[in-house]
Amino acid sequence: MRMLLALAIVSCALVFVSAQGPAATSEITVLRVQKNVYLLASSTGNAIAQIGDDGVLLVDTGTAPMAQKLFAAIRTLSNKPIHTIINTHLHADHTGGNLALVKLGAGGPQPPRVMGHENTYNRMVAAAAEANANTPAASLPMDAYFTPTRDFFLNGEAIVLHHAAAAHTDGDTLVHFRGSDVVATGDVFNPDIYPVIDVANGGTVNGTIAALNRVLEITVPAKYQEGGTYVVPGHGRICDEAEVVEYRDMVTIIRDRVADLVKKGLTLDQVKAAKPSRDYDGDYGTTSGFWTTEMFVEAVYRTINAK
Repeated sequence: MRMLLALAIVSCALVFVSAQGPAATSEITVLRVQKNVYLLASSTGNAIAQIGDDGVLLVDTGTAPMAQKLFAAIRTLSNKPIHTIINTHLHADHTGGNLALVKLGAGGPQPPRVMGHENTYNRMVAAAAEANANTPAASLPMDAYFTPTRDFFLNGEAIVLHHAAAAHTDGDTLVHFRGSDVVATGDVFNPDIYPVIDVANGGTVNGTIAALNRVLEITVPAKYQEGGTYVVPGHGRICDEAEVVEYRDMVTIIRDRVADLVKKGLTLDQVKAAKPSRDYDGDYGTTSGFWTTEMFVEAVYRTINAK
């Protein structure tokens, strides 16, 4: 990938090296990806802003405590109201700022609309009910779609939403900015760790691979398989097609190894002991934190072995 968009991850903070002039705004780093699409990166995850005359389109809203800082970062790019918020999935590090940003970003003829797949909406409602929480409608993706894709036109370009079924969750949305040639993947793709497969919320390894293949159908590289379409994950650095190919191949190989062990009748503990991810652990694995190598292998095993 070109050096102007090289990004390094140090601990939990993102450090950007770019001649395009990244600007830090109180823990949020703002970086132009391509044309009118910008990355708003923090230690809690990535948000993406599309800027134009129609208003601001925001992909994911981060955590609730980061909402004010995220809005301040948006204001360094545009004084327009927030027109649309797209939630790539249900998790609070991507949806926690919905309510605050709907309020902060108001000012247009209509309040900001919040979009997402209907499975994301349903699971957010169910989670609120289980927690006995009173969830305002403005914090939910009320403008939900249920078809494989949904498209609309905003700020001078076509935007296509692709439902990635049973991937990270069962409600993942890939966001393709066609004019800017940028794809936002949410947590379907993370170039620095093994895929987080949320089995409890409908995630599967086969759906993850299918989602990565969908990203590869959209992306087009420039020279020497680098550049061209840029891919912005839910966490981590900006990538291009070649990095998604490498990641897809890794997940597929580990899936096939686990599937072979399952066919041989090995138990979960035996599969873990066989270390089917061993040659990739140096790049993606960890033995501590919220998502370990063993947790990934177990998720692969359980979704392959699901009845």
